[in-house]
Amino acid sequence: MRRAASERRRYSENRLRASLILAVSAGFAAAHAWAAAPKVVIADVDGMVHPITTEIIAGAIAQARQENAALIVIRLNTPGGLMDAMRETIQEIVSSPVPVATYVAPSGGRAASAGFFLLESGDVAAMAPGTNTGAAHPVLMTGEMDALMKEKVENDAAAYMRSITTKRGRNSALAETAVRQSKSFTEKEALDNHLIDLVATDTPALLAALDGRTVTRFDGRTETLDLRGAVVEIYQKTWRQSIISAIADPNIALVLLVIGALAIYVEFSSPGLIAPGVVGAILVLLGLSAISVLPINWLGAALLLVSFTLFALEAKFAAHGVLAVGGAVSMVLGAVMLIDSPLPELRIHWTTAIGLALPFSLITAALVSLAVRARRNKVVTGEQGMIGETGSAVTDLAPAGKVFVHGEYWNAVALQNVPAGARVRVTAIRQLTLTVEPVADEVGG
Repeated sequence: MRRAASERRRYSENRLRASLILAVSAGFAAAHAWAAAPKVVIADVDGMVHPITTEIIAGAIAQARQENAALIVIRLNTPGGLMDAMRETIQEIVSSPVPVATYVAPSGGRAASAGFFLLESGDVAAMAPGTNTGAAHPVLMTGEMDALMKEKVENDAAAYMRSITTKRGRNSALAETAVRQSKSFTEKEALDNHLIDLVATDTPALLAALDGRTVTRFDGRTETLDLRGAVVEIYQKTWRQSIISAIADPNIALVLLVIGALAIYVEFSSPGLIAPGVVGAILVLLGLSAISVLPINWLGAALLLVSFTLFALEAKFAAHGVLAVGGAVSMVLGAVMLIDSPLPELRIHWTTAIGLALPFSLITAALVSLAVRARRNKVVTGEQGMIGETGSAVTDLAPAGKVFVHGEYWNAVALQNVPAGARVRVTAIRQLTLTVEPVADEVGG
């Protein structure tokens, strides 16, 4: 019996040991398979092209290089943006040690203006069904261009487009028409005319189409993509990139500026609150950081400053709403004129401007109403609050003595003799001595 029990125990131990070995082996095999699977890093350019766009693409490329990724996919859905930011982003793309596929997605998206340049800069250019690209004619972000300047800027942009598309082996002549004539193309037109390399319904379809494809890098090297079973990683923006990307919309930046200015005004109106001043300073700095990368019209900025000044003067002098109305009109005009850009996405909307000016005007009107009401009310604190108070004479006032007023004993001087116990009224106060007069109905005959 003992021998049988011992054998069963050894048998159980052997089975447990074998199971553990198999589990560990399976774990190592899975880890090896995960490590061996190719990686694809995806970065999204969604919205305006600005300096943060360059940071995001540079960060995604650095991550791909560090993780030895097989491919970087830059998904584009942009109306365009700043030329300098576009050029810096393209420099990051063409110098990437990891192949880059630029992809206009999702369906309904676009890569217009600067986005067209970004699309053509990729080692592989692709579009989703129902997307469009092109309309890349350069525009001056501030003011109007004269004929000579317009020709220079146009020639420079056209040469840059030819350089990129020729190096990528694409239709440079047609791509140049997007710059000179603002032509746009659907995904089918772009594919048929060799402006892009393929059309893919979504990101998995794009990776499947690129698996095994040989691409020519910007420096002339060829590289075959191995994307079977690829692990996809979305590039996560840093906190700074997320915040600035969120407030890069000039409408949001203006809201932050106005709310911040209002908070600072509250702090100056009621010193010692601290919180409004801190919050206001943070909001103003965030708004300024966002607007600093945009083309500012200084007339619009001056009108905004005038509006803040008029609102402050209305609250101080109570001009019966005249200054508040002027401040509201000045704020609306200044907001609309603040960003001088031909791109609608870079302008401040009328709805935003009016939506900010009306509440600001109402707040100012409320402050004025409180100020006027306070001026009309009788002062009930301090020395002035004693004037008109009534009390009683503690001693005879002939003419000096003591009185009991407002729950306190005071030295007092009477304009005429007042007997002790008579009712008196305070007419003045000087150096803690009250000047009093007898209350008419309390004076004896």
